[in-house]
Amino acid sequence: MALLEVKDLGVRFTRRDASPVDAVQRVSFTLEKGKTLGIVGESGSGKSQTVMALLGLLPGNGQTSGEALYAGRNLLTLSQRELNQIRGDRIGMVFQDPMTSLNPFLTVERQMTEALQMHRGVSRRDARRQAIEALQRVWIPDAARRIDRYPHEFSGGMRQRVTIATALLTEPEILIADEPTTALDVTVQAQIIELLRELNRDLGTAIILITHDMGVVAGLADDVMVMYAGRTVERASAQALFEHPTHPYTRGLLDALPRLDDDGMHDIDAPLRTIAGNPPAPGEAITGCAFAPRCALARERCHGTRPELEPITGVTDGWRACLRPVAEIEEVVR
Repeated sequence: MALLEVKDLGVRFTRRDASPVDAVQRVSFTLEKGKTLGIVGESGSGKSQTVMALLGLLPGNGQTSGEALYAGRNLLTLSQRELNQIRGDRIGMVFQDPMTSLNPFLTVERQMTEALQMHRGVSRRDARRQAIEALQRVWIPDAARRIDRYPHEFSGGMRQRVTIATALLTEPEILIADEPTTALDVTVQAQIIELLRELNRDLGTAIILITHDMGVVAGLADDVMVMYAGRTVERASAQALFEHPTHPYTRGLLDALPRLDDDGMHDIDAPLRTIAGNPPAPGEAITGCAFAPRCALARERCHGTRPELEPITGVTDGWRACLRPVAEIEEVVR
């Protein structure tokens, strides 16, 4: 049984002097207990707005539609008071920038113990002890002393570990990690990835991982959902998607990932592969496939007919939104 089931999620932002922006359109996915779902795509694809909608964290001009069923309740219809009982308790969140998500005027101890006191009703003393244990679990050295410091006294990697430790204090069933390795050096990135892997394996925490880095997804995710211009363009198990990507956009993301076994990597002057062009601007009218203007495989009908997300037959167990047959795309790529 799915721990979280999202059906036809939509996010629309109204604008005073312009037409509304549909940031997320008819997105559906399920998250099983103890599994990791990777949501990938370029900036502006709707990844973060998808999870912000689930937690009721959209700005005032944001409107949601569809369903997001958790424990038999639709998260999209709950009041802020009801959501407060779930956020930070059963569903934890690691935000993209720990420097802005942590309050610079409060010590780490005060920010961590607040969640336990609010959701578990424990004493300040017990909350402090559990917070120190959580910091030790995420490899913060000398945690008993560091817990009384302010966020600016930690490095970027340490702050990210603090936000993960805070999110895990209440042992949530679901952890949402929004770009947890962005702006970190590769060594710290590897540590954060290993930490998330351990949490998933040892605690059984289900994870929604939002990233633009296909390498991070390959190391963590069980299932992958690729988003472009607010829509899902491909969804499959991680193994199937990496072995048989069936959408041109997914192929473009994978081709843009440097590979050590690529002969071109030995040529320092060889340019990295990229996806030509730019994603559509927010609110831009799209009549056909949103990726068609950037797709080398697009035909005339791709610019006039919007593809629907349909099951992939004969290749993987996934879904994709593309007008060209899978076999035809593979033949062209070869």
